[in-house]
Amino acid sequence: MKQALRGVGVRELAMARPTVARDRSASRRANLSMVLRLLRDEGARSRARIAEATGLPKATVSHLIAELLDGGLVGDGGVERGRGAVGRPGQPVEVDGRAVHGLGAEINVDYVGLLALNLRGEVTFERRRQLDVRAAGPEATLDAVACLTDDAMAALRDAGGRVVGLTLATPGAVDMDAGVVKYASNIGWRDVQALAGLRRRLGPGAPQLHLENDAKLGALAEYVLAGADNVRDLVYVTGQTGVGVGIIAGGQLVRGTGGYAGEVGHLRLVPSDELCACGRRGCWETTVGRDALLHHAADPTDPVRDPMIDLGQRLAELRNRAHAGDPRTVAALRRIADHLAPGLALLADILNPRLLVLGGHFAYFGEHLIDAVTAQVHELVMAPDAGGCEIVLSQLGLAGTARGGALLSLDAVYQDPTAVMAGAQGLSDTPRPSTTRAQGQPA
Repeated sequence: MKQALRGVGVRELAMARPTVARDRSASRRANLSMVLRLLRDEGARSRARIAEATGLPKATVSHLIAELLDGGLVGDGGVERGRGAVGRPGQPVEVDGRAVHGLGAEINVDYVGLLALNLRGEVTFERRRQLDVRAAGPEATLDAVACLTDDAMAALRDAGGRVVGLTLATPGAVDMDAGVVKYASNIGWRDVQALAGLRRRLGPGAPQLHLENDAKLGALAEYVLAGADNVRDLVYVTGQTGVGVGIIAGGQLVRGTGGYAGEVGHLRLVPSDELCACGRRGCWETTVGRDALLHHAADPTDPVRDPMIDLGQRLAELRNRAHAGDPRTVAALRRIADHLAPGLALLADILNPRLLVLGGHFAYFGEHLIDAVTAQVHELVMAPDAGGCEIVLSQLGLAGTARGGALLSLDAVYQDPTAVMAGAQGLSDTPRPSTTRAQGQPA
């Protein structure tokens, strides 16, 4: 997997806690981390080229690669020969880690989902379960997340894999260190001990657990993809029942003092008197969120408004109607575009990102939104050519947030490979895990 973060790990981006070498053992860990990150960021290369890039002695690099090979984190690549090279070609190594997995679990308004990635960036498990989270309450919702986690860990373990961590994503403001969802209006949670509850359900076999806001994890996942184009400033707009944004500025995730940065869905940006889940009226998300789209596009008895039907199926049906030119659906999407543009223009004016990435249902209906929204944003933004900001559609579908969580979980491997290699010894002799996806669930 080639993730162009240029030496900056996902956890450093999210938490700004770089590893500091203080003794010989720490120096070894730091060197292993540096080599593994180089292979992740730059792709396969020979030991000689690794030594050249890192400044480490060739003998040291050989020892480090041997450790990473034994630990199952790297493998041999194809033969490497530079242009005009003579003599014996180099034997490159590349990130392997097909048996090492990170999990990302998402709690949304009407579903819970889980996705697993291995160290190569391959999806190895994916499942989504419809659930009215507000009605179910925190206890039943955490039960559902724990059930998905148990299923994933069992499937990956049976295939010879090992899970190194799980990141739980929720809407609203979260206290990462305490593992507490402080306030999430759309699911009705306040001061919920989410990680403690999940850890209790998973028992002694629980992997390392983390908590993060859904929009921020979506931004991390998009940033990893956009890093290949050297993008350092990005805003991700969720496109869910609630509308939040994840902000990457100068390569750093913006949290704000209390973790509330990005809660733009509760600003009054367009004329509206609709009641919001937060208790106020006229919030932006009441005009562009998923409920607003469904309300204007379909009657209450229409299956696309049935929360017990898989969300991906419902959005796909609505997209088919838009493609067929259904007047009501097309009018609803036109309304979304007209109300979406002023908020995006405000974000472009204030933050001046290189990319504004539209996720969730915005990405599902991109061809019906993108041109109208882009034209309006260019008219509204003060800077010429929208200040260089480009509006693009997410390519990650509904799994973007969970994917960001899985990436954050996996970054522990890059922070300290030694902690993983001890448990990964021998995994290279076990069957490789196969991709697992729930029957009938969309990617």
